[in-house]
Amino acid sequence: MTPLVPFACAASVPALVEAAGERAGMRFLEFFASAIRNPHTRRAYARAAGDFLAWCEGAGVTSITAVQPLHVAAWIELQTATHAAPTVKQQLAAIRHLFDWLVTGQVVPLNPAASVRGPAHSARTGATPVLQAAEARQLLDSIDVSTPIGLRDRALIALMVFSFARVGAALAMRVEDVYIQNRRLWVRLREKGGKAHAMPCHHTLEAYLHAYLEETDIAVDPKGLLFRTITRGTGRLSTTPLPQANAYAMVRRRAAAAGIATKIGNHTFRATGITAYLKNGGTLENAATMANHASTRTTQLYDRRHGDISLDEVERIHV
Repeated sequence: MTPLVPFACAASVPALVEAAGERAGMRFLEFFASAIRNPHTRRAYARAAGDFLAWCEGAGVTSITAVQPLHVAAWIELQTATHAAPTVKQQLAAIRHLFDWLVTGQVVPLNPAASVRGPAHSARTGATPVLQAAEARQLLDSIDVSTPIGLRDRALIALMVFSFARVGAALAMRVEDVYIQNRRLWVRLREKGGKAHAMPCHHTLEAYLHAYLEETDIAVDPKGLLFRTITRGTGRLSTTPLPQANAYAMVRRRAAAAGIATKIGNHTFRATGITAYLKNGGTLENAATMANHASTRTTQLYDRRHGDISLDEVERIHV
């Protein structure tokens, strides 16, 4: 039954699932193929389910139908000792959702994870490193834009800063997602859950995107991916989409070349843009809309203005 599912992360059925019969195996694969559309969530859930069921097998459980709340609780306790609370909560959510799916498919009678509580965790500030506005400008100005790769990298970083775009949404953009409306350049993003989101470009981002599109000649390919790899040995853009791992490596390389010591990643630019916007008088409600957040509580995790206040207060300590 494996070839029916084109998702590598769900290609193998654990022994405990196979022990419950073919229908259980098919239902297990359908969970990853049908119930989860986000590829990152699918990979994380598949990893959690595989680890949990392997642990259960080692603990003497013979079938997925024999998994009890005690097994789930014991595994979560072990995970709590070695993983951060948000990671454990995600792992528990994966197990809970999987068994919900198996219950509705009449593979198991009850969800053994339903009554298990995860570790307490409350975050008021996100952990994503944020650059100061001057550092972000330093990074952008340090990029040599005499080459296609430089134009691409500057445009990608600026897009994440000035439109608050997630890297996944940025890398999924096509050339036609940069367009003119009301005599201004706009960008169209497809964020988490497939939600379409459009917003006008900051004048700096507009200049960088125009330069990238015009000087690399990709504007003639509206259906092509906006951000692409470089063809080896030519220095020219290929038709292959830029992978997220490559974008991360590029960001780390550019930061090091610009003399920025902060250990940044792709998500840094989203947090940097939101913080800079709020510092300059922007409202939390508008920031949430621009970032395509469902709640301002999520946007608050990206707001690092209070970090500056705390540092100022600490400097008052004279010893």
